[in-house]
Amino acid sequence: MSRISGYRFGHVVVDGDALTSDVIVLPGRVVRDWWRNDGHRLVREDLSDVWAELPARLVVGTGATGRMEPDPAVLEDLRARGVDVECLTTDRAVERFGELDPATSAAALHLTC
Repeated sequence: MSRISGYRFGHVVVDGDALTSDVIVLPGRVVRDWWRNDGHRLVREDLSDVWAELPARLVVGTGATGRMEPDPAVLEDLRARGVDVECLTTDRAVERFGELDPATSAAALHLTC
């Protein structure tokens, strides 16, 4: 299971590897260079590659200042699928992910803004 540490603006450490682009951490793998169609919005299509792998809990890091806004429809779709979603600034999201069981949790982190 992956561990996240050392977040600062534009930088996070996942399993000891320094990453400088947005990332999704799943129980079984890490999706580096996570790209969204609109960098400051989160819609269902942005999670399409991992949708089937999402565990019971997803922590969304909305950036250093919380600029990335999840579309209410994607949050509704996730909750309807049984995924508990928490949206926090990325520093808080990293902290929160560290409190959770990485076997049943995922994190989608926007590293800037």
